[in-house]
Amino acid sequence: MRVLPLTVTALAAALLLTACNDSGGGKNGKSSSACQIGGVSVQIGAASMAPKAGDTGEVPVSITNQSTPCTLDHFPSALLHTGSTEADVPVQQGAKAQKLKLAKGDSATFTITYVRGKEGDKASLAAKSVKIALPGSDSSRSYPWSYGPVATKSGSTTPDASVSAFQQVGD
Repeated sequence: MRVLPLTVTALAAALLLTACNDSGGGKNGKSSSACQIGGVSVQIGAASMAPKAGDTGEVPVSITNQSTPCTLDHFPSALLHTGSTEADVPVQQGAKAQKLKLAKGDSATFTITYVRGKEGDKASLAAKSVKIALPGSDSSRSYPWSYGPVATKSGSTTPDASVSAFQQVGD
């Protein structure tokens, strides 16, 4: 007679533990949803500017989750705008994307690396702004580009620039 209550208790405990172990990766788990520009703050940090044509500069971009848990799963998107044209910044050669889950208050960064072009040169993009989008999101936001013209790769309109993979900030 005692075996039945112990079995029921053990089964109930196992079900309770299984329910608590949900990683949020299922269809109903909100923590696996893509981070959205409106749910995170995006800050363009103090750049290591390229002082003259041919020099390389780096522009750090920080993302802090201000909302419900979300995921960064792939690479960020960066488009350089000149006013009349736009150019997609390619992913850094050899970079490997990692899936990052950001709880509220968590941060991640990526870097836009660029080669400065010559002012007024046809082989340069006179970038005025950069539009940032997060992977899995349809929204984007533009930020001023004050780091000078960006060189293009030889014989193309592709900027001599790249975006890195996301890196987790902190623990």
